Amino acid sequence: MTDEIMTVNCPICGKSVVWGEQSPYRPFCCKRCQLIDLGEWADEEKRIPSNPDLSESDDWSEEQQ
Repeated sequence: MTDEIMTVNCPICGKSVVWGEQSPYRPFCCKRCQLIDLGEWADEEKRIPSNPDLSESDDWSEEQQ
């Protein structure tokens, strides 16, 4: 086991954050940065890229009619 302390940069402000129990908002440095990130997801400024397969959803709608 190593005693090396792992740190990451806060994705919002870039501040260094210790990755451990002493940093309850990790990977964010604080609650404020965590809420800013949540707001970006809620406003759809961030999204997970995907290629939706619409053929399956088309079949579903035809079955429901």
